[in-house]
Amino acid sequence: MKKLKYSRQRESIKSFLATRTDHPTADTIYEKLREDFPNISLGTVYRNLALLESLGAITKISSNSGADRYDSNTDLHNHFICSKCQRVIDLEMESIDHIKELAARQFNGTIDGYIAHFYGLCNECQ
Repeated sequence: MKKLKYSRQRESIKSFLATRTDHPTADTIYEKLREDFPNISLGTVYRNLALLESLGAITKISSNSGADRYDSNTDLHNHFICSKCQRVIDLEMESIDHIKELAARQFNGTIDGYIAHFYGLCNECQ
């Protein structure tokens, strides 16, 4: 495997995400990075986000509507996505790993993992 060249922009994206718990969009990340890198392009931000996700350094959270969000917490955890404002909130809850066993009863392959997103209205939108 080829060694990845160091990139200040990529490191800035990782550092910025590490300070956030609101799961920012690529546009939010882009606007913040432009403060330090005025010539950075949105394409560069998207390419670095895709690379960081492929390396397992960040997680992309996609919903049925709204922009993708990004999370520096790569530990298995669940999210609540507000159907109105698209806010993404980490859910602190008991493990639901038994869901893999439930799914495996109806599936002849091997299930290695799952992603659970819960939808509804957040406190501010109710």
